[in-house]
Amino acid sequence: MRTTLVAGLALALVACGGGEKKAESAATPAPGATPAPAAVTAVAGATHDVNMVLDGSTYHFVPNHFTIKVGDKVVFHNVSGGPHNVQFWADSIPAGAADPLKAAMPDQMSDLVGNLITEANGTYAITFANVPTGDYGFTCLPHMAMGMNGKVTVTK
Repeated sequence: MRTTLVAGLALALVACGGGEKKAESAATPAPGATPAPAAVTAVAGATHDVNMVLDGSTYHFVPNHFTIKVGDKVVFHNVSGGPHNVQFWADSIPAGAADPLKAAMPDQMSDLVGNLITEANGTYAITFANVPTGDYGFTCLPHMAMGMNGKVTVTK
């Protein structure tokens, strides 16, 4: 009986592949193969939250002027009074900033114009990696005429 039980367990282990395998065995290159270089891990910057709000009859960003460092992320939150978005003015950003800023803005409606955040508590994130330092003027396109403007200063 014991021999049958041991034989049955051995057969189950063989059928299941012998149990767990070590992670490094899957990454071991074939003999003679050149191993792939290790991936470079980007150092993440700080995250800054900006609320987009309707307060009474006033639309504004909170905060509407703030300072970040190159590599930091800004997350815009649709708190109230939406839809909102973020638009940068091409003539109100540092020279050479347009292309890296465009690359950092997902789902653009047009150049430097983020998509509309229609859902309550929705967000739109921009990572300011590879951008030059300086002041970046922005607005909420649907509420620009109502003075919903802001400025982010990017430093090293």
